[in-house]
Amino acid sequence: MKLLEYTIQINATPEKVWEVLFTQDNYKKWASAMNEGTYFEGTWEEGTIMKFLDPKNNGMYNLVEKNIPNKQLSMKHLGWILEGELSPQDWEDSTLDYILEPNENGTLLIGKVNSLDEFVDFFNSKYPKNFENIKNLAEE
Repeated sequence: MKLLEYTIQINATPEKVWEVLFTQDNYKKWASAMNEGTYFEGTWEEGTIMKFLDPKNNGMYNLVEKNIPNKQLSMKHLGWILEGELSPQDWEDSTLDYILEPNENGTLLIGKVNSLDEFVDFFNSKYPKNFENIKNLAEE
């Protein structure tokens, strides 16, 4: 496991950044850096399962562990979705946190990923572009 951290300063309120992160229309726009056509299914409520899917009904699913609106959302990675079917994985403590810290210039967005070694290159190649997309959408 390796703890990865990504940060970006965004000239927008935490409420605006939160909206960009977790509404379907905006998510589709910023998450396109990972996979074109990516979308989510779920409600973001603590204790619920969120599915992140591509147009072919493949992706991954996570457990929402913490949701403090406009401040923090934490998820645990649980497994793959293959042709719509859940495929649980033993990914130990693989987690993802989005933390929003208000400051005099808007919001500092911090992403923390506790990643399995095999996914480090994926996150390092995709998340900086994701964060640029989030910044651009929030500052529009």
